[in-house]
Amino acid sequence: MKSPSMRSINILLVEDNEDDIFIIRKIFEKANVTNMLNVVRRGEEALDYINHRGKYAEEKPPTPGLVLLDIMMPGLNGFDVLKELKASPKHKKIPVVMLTTSNREEDIVKSFENGACSYITKPISFDRFFEVIKQFKIYWTMVSKIPNGY
Repeated sequence: MKSPSMRSINILLVEDNEDDIFIIRKIFEKANVTNMLNVVRRGEEALDYINHRGKYAEEKPPTPGLVLLDIMMPGLNGFDVLKELKASPKHKKIPVVMLTTSNREEDIVKSFENGACSYITKPISFDRFFEVIKQFKIYWTMVSKIPNGY
């Protein structure tokens, strides 16, 4: 996702479905998204990763510059994670993109009400998903601006 005018950011993918993780990695590779993509599989793990808690306390991974967040996960769902991130003065500026299979209007509204900066519905086919990620890459690298430090 890097462009000559954009600094590299770390992306955190919060996704519990192994098939979706595999597909997203392949699509990022095919679309030449060169940003570091870190993956966690549960909402609680995402918050531990970002807050350097639990198994991430000593490792202290870099704060993501972008979170791709699924809604439906066991335990804390995507809305719970989004609410906690946006309630934190330290992390509320991290852009969160909901990346989910849900196309329900109430989920879209709830995402934006709770601070998501974008909402992407995962297409069923690999080719369509690739096109969506390609367009997202163009948007994120050429159009969108994020504050320094994120």
